Amino acid sequence: MITDNQEYLSELRTWSKKYQDWKAFKDSSIMVAGATGMIGSCLIDAVMLLNKEADLNCRIVALGRNAKKAQGRFGSYWDDANFTFAEGDINVGVNYDGHVDYILHAASNTHPLAYSKFPISTITTNVIGTNNLLSYAAEHGVKRVLFMSSVEVYGENRGDVDKFKEDYLGYLDCNTLRAGYPESKRTGEALCQAYIKEKGLDVVIARLSRSFGPTMLKSDSKALSQFIKKGIAKEDIVLKSAGTQQYSYIYSVDAVAAIFFTLVHGKCGEAYNVAGSKCDTTLKNLAETIADAVGTKVVFELPDAEEASGYSTATKALLDIDKISQLGFVADTELRDALKATMRILKEEQ
Repeated sequence: MITDNQEYLSELRTWSKKYQDWKAFKDSSIMVAGATGMIGSCLIDAVMLLNKEADLNCRIVALGRNAKKAQGRFGSYWDDANFTFAEGDINVGVNYDGHVDYILHAASNTHPLAYSKFPISTITTNVIGTNNLLSYAAEHGVKRVLFMSSVEVYGENRGDVDKFKEDYLGYLDCNTLRAGYPESKRTGEALCQAYIKEKGLDVVIARLSRSFGPTMLKSDSKALSQFIKKGIAKEDIVLKSAGTQQYSYIYSVDAVAAIFFTLVHGKCGEAYNVAGSKCDTTLKNLAETIADAVGTKVVFELPDAEEASGYSTATKALLDIDKISQLGFVADTELRDALKATMRILKEEQ
Protein backbone atom coordinates (compact mmCIF):
# COMPACT_ATOMS: atom_id res chain seq x y z
CA MET A 1 0.00 0.00 0.00
CA ILE A 2 1.42 3.37 -1.03
CA THR A 3 0.66 4.89 2.38
CA ASP A 4 3.30 2.53 3.79
CA ASN A 5 5.85 3.32 1.08
CA GLN A 6 8.80 4.97 2.81
CA GLU A 7 10.02 6.92 -0.22
CA TYR A 8 6.54 8.30 -0.85
CA LEU A 9 6.22 9.33 2.80
CA SER A 10 9.67 10.93 2.59
CA GLU A 11 8.54 12.94 -0.46
CA LEU A 12 5.52 14.19 1.48
CA ARG A 13 7.68 15.11 4.48
CA THR A 14 10.10 17.05 2.28
CA TRP A 15 7.18 18.97 0.80
CA SER A 16 5.58 19.71 4.17
CA LYS A 17 8.82 21.28 5.43
CA LYS A 18 8.71 23.75 2.52
CA TYR A 19 5.20 24.81 3.42
CA GLN A 20 4.81 26.71 6.69
CA ASP A 21 1.13 27.68 6.88
CA TRP A 22 -0.25 24.63 8.62
CA LYS A 23 -1.70 26.70 11.46
CA ALA A 24 -4.58 27.57 9.11
CA PHE A 25 -5.63 23.89 9.11
CA LYS A 26 -4.98 23.07 12.78
CA ASP A 27 -8.13 21.53 14.34
CA SER A 28 -10.09 22.18 11.13
CA SER A 29 -11.86 20.00 8.56
CA ILE A 30 -11.27 19.62 4.82
CA MET A 31 -13.62 18.03 2.30
CA VAL A 32 -11.86 16.53 -0.73
CA ALA A 33 -13.98 15.79 -3.80
CA GLY A 34 -12.37 13.30 -6.15
CA ALA A 35 -10.70 11.62 -3.19
CA THR A 36 -9.29 8.59 -5.00
CA GLY A 37 -7.85 10.53 -7.95
CA MET A 38 -4.17 11.35 -8.39
CA ILE A 39 -4.31 14.79 -6.77
CA GLY A 40 -7.14 14.12 -4.31
CA SER A 41 -5.49 11.05 -2.82
CA CYS A 42 -2.16 12.85 -2.48
CA LEU A 43 -3.88 15.75 -0.70
CA ILE A 44 -5.41 13.33 1.77
CA ASP A 45 -2.15 11.43 2.34
CA ALA A 46 -0.36 14.69 3.11
CA VAL A 47 -2.89 15.80 5.73
CA MET A 48 -3.13 12.38 7.36
CA LEU A 49 0.66 12.19 7.62
CA LEU A 50 0.74 15.60 9.32
CA ASN A 51 -2.04 14.50 11.65
CA LYS A 52 0.20 11.64 12.71
CA GLU A 53 3.56 13.40 12.84
CA ALA A 54 2.74 17.06 13.53
CA ASP A 55 -0.45 16.85 15.60
CA LEU A 56 -2.41 18.80 12.97
CA ASN A 57 -5.72 17.28 14.09
CA CYS A 58 -7.32 18.06 10.74
CA ARG A 59 -10.38 16.02 9.83
CA ILE A 60 -10.66 14.76 6.26
CA VAL A 61 -14.04 14.18 4.59
CA ALA A 62 -13.30 12.20 1.43
CA LEU A 63 -15.97 12.22 -1.28
CA GLY A 64 -16.07 9.41 -3.82
CA ARG A 65 -18.37 7.15 -5.80
CA ASN A 66 -16.99 3.77 -4.73
CA ALA A 67 -16.52 2.83 -1.08
CA LYS A 68 -14.76 -0.43 -1.91
CA LYS A 69 -12.21 1.35 -4.08
CA ALA A 70 -11.74 4.03 -1.43
CA GLN A 71 -11.22 1.49 1.35
CA GLY A 72 -8.59 -0.24 -0.76
CA ARG A 73 -6.78 3.08 -1.24
CA PHE A 74 -7.28 4.54 2.24
CA GLY A 75 -7.25 1.37 4.34
CA SER A 76 -4.58 2.84 6.61
CA TYR A 77 -6.97 5.63 7.62
CA TRP A 78 -10.34 3.93 7.39
CA ASP A 79 -10.87 3.63 11.15
CA ASP A 80 -9.04 6.86 12.03
CA ALA A 81 -11.19 9.39 13.88
CA ASN A 82 -9.91 12.11 11.53
CA PHE A 83 -11.00 10.32 8.36
CA THR A 84 -14.54 10.02 7.00
CA PHE A 85 -15.53 8.63 3.63
CA ALA A 86 -18.80 9.86 2.11
CA GLU A 87 -19.95 7.68 -0.77
CA GLY A 88 -21.92 9.34 -3.57
CA ASP A 89 -21.89 11.07 -6.93
CA ILE A 90 -21.45 14.85 -6.72
CA ASN A 91 -23.52 15.10 -9.92
CA VAL A 92 -26.46 14.01 -7.75
CA GLY A 93 -25.49 15.91 -4.63
CA VAL A 94 -23.12 16.00 -1.67
CA ASN A 95 -23.78 13.01 0.56
CA TYR A 96 -22.55 14.57 3.79
CA ASP A 97 -24.51 16.72 6.23
CA GLY A 98 -21.78 17.87 8.57
CA HIS A 99 -19.83 21.11 8.65
CA VAL A 100 -16.46 21.47 6.94
CA ASP A 101 -14.09 24.44 6.94
CA TYR A 102 -12.59 24.00 3.46
CA ILE A 103 -13.54 22.23 0.24
CA LEU A 104 -10.95 21.09 -2.31
CA HIS A 105 -12.67 20.20 -5.57
CA ALA A 106 -10.48 17.73 -7.44
CA ALA A 107 -13.23 15.58 -8.97
CA SER A 108 -12.99 15.35 -12.75
CA ASN A 109 -12.19 13.08 -15.66
CA THR A 110 -8.62 14.06 -16.48
CA HIS A 111 -7.30 11.86 -19.27
CA PRO A 112 -7.98 11.25 -23.00
CA LEU A 113 -9.76 7.89 -22.88
CA ALA A 114 -12.11 9.18 -20.18
CA TYR A 115 -12.93 12.24 -22.31
CA SER A 116 -13.72 10.07 -25.33
CA LYS A 117 -15.57 7.24 -23.53
CA PHE A 118 -17.47 9.35 -20.98
CA PRO A 119 -17.95 12.79 -22.54
CA ILE A 120 -21.23 13.45 -20.72
CA SER A 121 -19.90 12.79 -17.21
CA THR A 122 -16.77 14.76 -18.09
CA ILE A 123 -18.96 17.82 -18.59
CA THR A 124 -21.49 17.20 -15.82
CA THR A 125 -18.87 16.65 -13.12
CA ASN A 126 -17.22 19.96 -13.95
CA VAL A 127 -20.53 21.83 -14.12
CA ILE A 128 -23.32 20.11 -12.16
CA GLY A 129 -20.91 18.56 -9.66
CA THR A 130 -19.20 21.90 -9.16
CA ASN A 131 -22.54 23.63 -8.66
CA ASN A 132 -23.53 21.05 -6.03
CA LEU A 133 -20.29 21.53 -4.12
CA LEU A 134 -20.54 25.32 -4.26
CA SER A 135 -24.17 25.15 -3.14
CA TYR A 136 -23.19 22.92 -0.22
CA ALA A 137 -20.42 25.35 0.71
CA ALA A 138 -22.80 28.32 0.68
CA GLU A 139 -25.43 26.50 2.75
CA HIS A 140 -22.99 25.10 5.33
CA GLY A 141 -20.84 28.14 6.00
CA VAL A 142 -17.64 26.77 4.46
CA LYS A 143 -14.74 29.21 4.91
CA ARG A 144 -13.21 28.75 1.47
CA VAL A 145 -13.48 26.55 -1.63
CA LEU A 146 -10.60 25.79 -3.97
CA PHE A 147 -11.63 24.78 -7.49
CA MET A 148 -9.01 22.82 -9.41
CA SER A 149 -9.11 24.01 -12.97
CA SER A 150 -6.74 23.23 -15.82
CA VAL A 151 -4.21 24.60 -18.27
CA GLU A 152 -6.73 23.51 -20.89
CA VAL A 153 -8.99 26.49 -20.21
CA TYR A 154 -6.51 28.59 -22.20
CA GLY A 155 -7.30 26.73 -25.39
CA GLU A 156 -5.00 26.86 -28.37
CA ASN A 157 -1.85 28.95 -28.44
CA ARG A 158 -1.87 30.54 -31.87
CA GLY A 159 1.59 32.05 -31.54
CA ASP A 160 0.52 35.32 -29.93
CA VAL A 161 2.12 34.49 -26.55
CA ASP A 162 5.02 32.38 -25.31
CA LYS A 163 3.37 31.35 -22.05
CA PHE A 164 -0.20 31.63 -20.78
CA LYS A 165 -0.79 34.27 -18.12
CA GLU A 166 -3.98 34.10 -16.09
CA ASP A 167 -5.67 36.81 -18.19
CA TYR A 168 -5.08 35.04 -21.51
CA LEU A 169 -8.21 34.10 -23.47
CA GLY A 170 -7.41 31.35 -25.95
CA TYR A 171 -9.28 29.80 -28.86
CA LEU A 172 -11.46 26.73 -28.31
CA ASP A 173 -13.64 25.01 -30.90
CA CYS A 174 -16.65 24.15 -28.76
CA ASN A 175 -18.24 22.00 -31.47
CA THR A 176 -16.00 18.96 -30.86
CA LEU A 177 -16.09 15.97 -28.53
CA ARG A 178 -12.74 16.96 -27.02
CA ALA A 179 -14.02 20.44 -26.09
CA GLY A 180 -16.17 19.01 -23.29
CA TYR A 181 -13.31 19.05 -20.80
CA PRO A 182 -11.87 22.57 -21.27
CA GLU A 183 -15.26 24.18 -21.87
CA SER A 184 -16.74 22.63 -18.73
CA LYS A 185 -13.70 23.71 -16.72
CA ARG A 186 -14.30 27.24 -18.00
CA THR A 187 -17.93 26.98 -16.94
CA GLY A 188 -16.85 25.66 -13.54
CA GLU A 189 -14.71 28.77 -13.10
CA ALA A 190 -17.66 30.96 -14.14
CA LEU A 191 -19.83 29.22 -11.53
CA CYS A 192 -17.23 30.08 -8.90
CA GLN A 193 -17.54 33.75 -9.87
CA ALA A 194 -21.33 33.51 -9.74
CA TYR A 195 -21.30 32.10 -6.19
CA ILE A 196 -18.85 34.76 -5.08
CA LYS A 197 -21.20 37.48 -6.37
CA GLU A 198 -24.59 36.03 -5.46
CA LYS A 199 -23.86 34.02 -2.31
CA GLY A 200 -20.80 35.79 -0.93
CA LEU A 201 -18.80 32.59 -1.08
CA ASP A 202 -15.00 32.68 -0.77
CA VAL A 203 -13.53 30.76 -3.74
CA VAL A 204 -10.07 30.58 -5.24
CA ILE A 205 -9.00 28.78 -8.43
CA ALA A 206 -5.86 26.77 -9.16
CA ARG A 207 -5.18 26.10 -12.85
CA LEU A 208 -3.03 23.00 -12.87
CA SER A 209 -0.59 22.08 -15.60
CA ARG A 210 -0.26 18.47 -16.74
CA SER A 211 0.40 16.47 -13.59
CA PHE A 212 2.18 13.22 -12.78
CA GLY A 213 3.42 11.42 -9.71
CA PRO A 214 3.31 8.26 -7.58
CA THR A 215 -0.45 8.56 -6.98
CA MET A 216 -1.36 8.44 -10.68
CA LEU A 217 -4.06 5.90 -11.54
CA LYS A 218 -3.47 2.71 -13.52
CA SER A 219 -6.30 3.78 -15.84
CA ASP A 220 -4.63 7.11 -16.70
CA SER A 221 -4.20 7.35 -20.48
CA LYS A 222 -2.29 10.63 -20.67
CA ALA A 223 0.86 10.44 -22.78
CA LEU A 224 3.17 11.00 -19.82
CA SER A 225 1.41 8.34 -17.76
CA GLN A 226 1.89 5.86 -20.60
CA PHE A 227 5.57 6.82 -20.79
CA ILE A 228 5.98 6.22 -17.07
CA LYS A 229 4.29 2.81 -17.25
CA LYS A 230 6.63 1.80 -20.07
CA GLY A 231 9.58 3.10 -18.09
CA ILE A 232 8.66 1.04 -15.03
CA ALA A 233 8.38 -2.05 -17.24
CA LYS A 234 11.71 -1.15 -18.90
CA GLU A 235 10.05 -1.20 -22.30
CA ASP A 236 10.57 1.19 -25.20
CA ILE A 237 8.67 4.46 -24.79
CA VAL A 238 5.88 4.77 -27.35
CA LEU A 239 5.44 8.27 -28.78
CA LYS A 240 2.23 8.78 -30.77
CA SER A 241 3.30 12.00 -32.49
CA ALA A 242 6.50 13.76 -33.55
CA GLY A 243 6.78 14.95 -29.96
CA THR A 244 7.38 18.61 -30.72
CA GLN A 245 4.53 19.76 -28.45
CA GLN A 246 5.69 21.98 -25.58
CA TYR A 247 3.96 21.57 -22.23
CA SER A 248 4.29 22.58 -18.60
CA TYR A 249 4.18 19.77 -16.05
CA ILE A 250 4.10 19.46 -12.28
CA TYR A 251 4.98 16.68 -9.86
CA SER A 252 1.85 15.71 -7.90
CA VAL A 253 3.56 16.27 -4.56
CA ASP A 254 4.47 19.82 -5.65
CA ALA A 255 0.91 20.30 -6.91
CA VAL A 256 -0.43 19.45 -3.47
CA ALA A 257 1.91 22.01 -1.91
CA ALA A 258 0.70 24.63 -4.39
CA ILE A 259 -2.95 23.83 -3.71
CA PHE A 260 -2.61 24.29 0.04
CA PHE A 261 -0.54 27.43 -0.47
CA THR A 262 -3.20 28.87 -2.79
CA LEU A 263 -5.94 27.90 -0.36
CA VAL A 264 -4.26 30.07 2.30
CA HIS A 265 -2.71 32.90 0.29
CA GLY A 266 -4.79 33.18 -2.88
CA LYS A 267 -7.18 36.10 -3.32
CA CYS A 268 -10.88 35.36 -3.55
CA GLY A 269 -12.03 35.14 -7.16
CA GLU A 270 -8.50 34.94 -8.56
CA ALA A 271 -7.04 32.12 -10.65
CA TYR A 272 -3.42 30.98 -10.23
CA ASN A 273 -1.33 28.97 -12.66
CA VAL A 274 0.33 25.93 -11.07
CA ALA A 275 3.35 24.38 -12.78
CA GLY A 276 6.83 23.21 -11.89
CA SER A 277 9.48 25.90 -12.40
CA LYS A 278 11.82 23.25 -13.86
CA CYS A 279 9.25 21.14 -15.68
CA ASP A 280 8.66 22.83 -19.06
CA THR A 281 9.62 20.45 -21.86
CA THR A 282 8.67 18.88 -25.18
CA LEU A 283 6.85 15.57 -25.35
CA LYS A 284 9.81 14.04 -27.16
CA ASN A 285 12.28 15.22 -24.52
CA LEU A 286 9.98 13.86 -21.83
CA ALA A 287 9.95 10.43 -23.49
CA GLU A 288 13.71 10.50 -24.00
CA THR A 289 14.31 11.46 -20.36
CA ILE A 290 12.37 8.44 -19.15
CA ALA A 291 13.92 6.10 -21.72
CA ASP A 292 17.40 7.30 -20.81
CA ALA A 293 16.72 6.77 -17.09
CA VAL A 294 15.78 3.11 -17.62
CA GLY A 295 18.03 2.23 -20.57
CA THR A 296 15.42 1.87 -23.30
CA LYS A 297 14.56 3.89 -26.43
CA VAL A 298 11.74 5.93 -27.94
CA VAL A 299 9.62 4.48 -30.76
CA PHE A 300 6.80 6.07 -32.75
CA GLU A 301 3.26 4.69 -33.10
CA LEU A 302 0.01 6.25 -34.34
CA PRO A 303 -2.96 6.18 -31.92
CA ASP A 304 -6.25 4.49 -32.83
CA ALA A 305 -9.27 6.64 -33.66
CA GLU A 306 -10.95 6.41 -30.24
CA GLU A 307 -7.80 7.31 -28.35
CA ALA A 308 -6.95 10.14 -30.76
CA SER A 309 -10.40 11.67 -30.30
CA GLY A 310 -9.57 12.37 -26.67
CA TYR A 311 -6.17 13.94 -27.31
CA SER A 312 -5.47 17.62 -26.88
CA THR A 313 -4.69 19.43 -30.13
CA ALA A 314 -2.53 21.96 -28.30
CA THR A 315 1.02 22.20 -29.64
CA LYS A 316 2.27 24.72 -27.08
CA ALA A 317 0.74 25.03 -23.63
CA LEU A 318 3.26 26.57 -21.24
CA LEU A 319 2.11 28.28 -18.06
CA ASP A 320 3.47 31.56 -16.74
CA ILE A 321 3.81 31.08 -12.97
CA ASP A 322 4.79 34.65 -12.01
CA LYS A 323 1.49 35.31 -10.22
CA ILE A 324 1.79 32.49 -7.68
CA SER A 325 5.56 33.03 -7.44
CA GLN A 326 4.96 36.61 -6.37
CA LEU A 327 2.84 35.28 -3.51
CA GLY A 328 5.86 33.29 -2.38
CA PHE A 329 5.43 29.82 -3.84
CA VAL A 330 7.72 28.04 -6.30
CA ALA A 331 7.59 24.31 -7.11
CA ASP A 332 11.24 23.62 -7.85
CA THR A 333 11.58 19.83 -8.14
CA GLU A 334 13.73 18.84 -11.12
CA LEU A 335 11.74 17.05 -13.82
CA ARG A 336 14.17 14.12 -14.05
CA ASP A 337 14.24 13.66 -10.26
CA ALA A 338 10.44 13.69 -10.05
CA LEU A 339 10.10 11.17 -12.88
CA LYS A 340 12.63 8.81 -11.33
CA ALA A 341 10.99 9.02 -7.89
CA THR A 342 7.59 8.37 -9.47
CA MET A 343 8.84 5.26 -11.23
CA ARG A 344 10.63 3.90 -8.16
CA ILE A 345 7.58 4.31 -5.94
CA LEU A 346 5.12 2.91 -8.48
CA LYS A 347 7.38 -0.08 -9.18
CA GLU A 348 7.35 -0.96 -5.48
CA GLU A 349 3.56 -0.79 -5.49
CA GLN A 350 3.14 -3.30 -8.33
